[in-house]
Amino acid sequence: MASLSSVSGSLMSIYSTDFGNVDVKGNIQFAVDYVEQLNELHIFICQCKDLAVADVKRQRSDPYVKTYLLPEKYKLGKRKTSVKKKTFNPVYNEILRYKIEKDLLKNQSLNISVWHNDTFGRNSFLGEVELDLGMWDWNDKSNKQINWFPLKPRTSTISFQPENRGEMKLALQYVPHPVGGKKTLSTGEVHIWVKECHDLPLLRGNRLNSFIKCTVLPDTSRKSRQKTRTVAKTTNPVFNHTMVYDGFRPEDLKEACVELTVWDHNKLANHFLGGLRIGLGTGKSYGTVVDWMDSTSAETALWEKMMNSPNMWVEDTLPLRMLMVAKLTK
Repeated sequence: MASLSSVSGSLMSIYSTDFGNVDVKGNIQFAVDYVEQLNELHIFICQCKDLAVADVKRQRSDPYVKTYLLPEKYKLGKRKTSVKKKTFNPVYNEILRYKIEKDLLKNQSLNISVWHNDTFGRNSFLGEVELDLGMWDWNDKSNKQINWFPLKPRTSTISFQPENRGEMKLALQYVPHPVGGKKTLSTGEVHIWVKECHDLPLLRGNRLNSFIKCTVLPDTSRKSRQKTRTVAKTTNPVFNHTMVYDGFRPEDLKEACVELTVWDHNKLANHFLGGLRIGLGTGKSYGTVVDWMDSTSAETALWEKMMNSPNMWVEDTLPLRMLMVAKLTK
């Protein structure tokens, strides 16, 4: 079995993060609450104090805060605050939210970590706090108050699992009665606006040339496949690309699933980075059991929001995940 240090070292090279070069110091102030009416866990990130220097040469840190619910069994992904530039005492006052049933929290830990954002290199780990939510007393009012916690060096081995595949910001819109020429069409359109990706993993060296493929299942024909242009040399590509699929009646939306996959373009072969499957996640399509109807709760929430808001753009930023990509037919 590999030692913890060797595991973290190998992951650093793959996931463009640096766990060991900064001596952790400082504190973070936050509060945790469960909002029964919304079925949401809220983490109010207030501020950090006396953070370590991440960029020694320029004597600066550009910190942001990231949260995970561990283990990743419930596929809820990460949440992040904004980045604060050139400060060791950042103030955020931001709420990070997870849509999750309260009973599920009994088996979860909340990991809150602070990172230095390096635009051109590796993000540096500045410390973390981990709370066992199974032991958390939700009825204790003092637990809902804002408290200071000391940042600690990385101790959680589960955090080294290679789940972080980055995230995609996108918007969806269902147009039930699109106008084509002078007449109104009888079936609707699904519009998919891929805006950008964040924190894509580096699989080879320090270069990444990414593009996105889209298929609306159950149609696996080649004419169903659309893709964006390739954006070169960045782990945070901006695409701003809209794809339109027609022929959708409202009832068809319950059976369909948008598969978006992110790829690293290489002359010899394209490498899969991560993907999304946005649908109802029922496991079935038109009465047939299918393995691709496996949307996470966050993916399903976006699809439902689109279905319930015709002619309106609905937007979210979703964590990319491992997929068995649907094979194309001729």
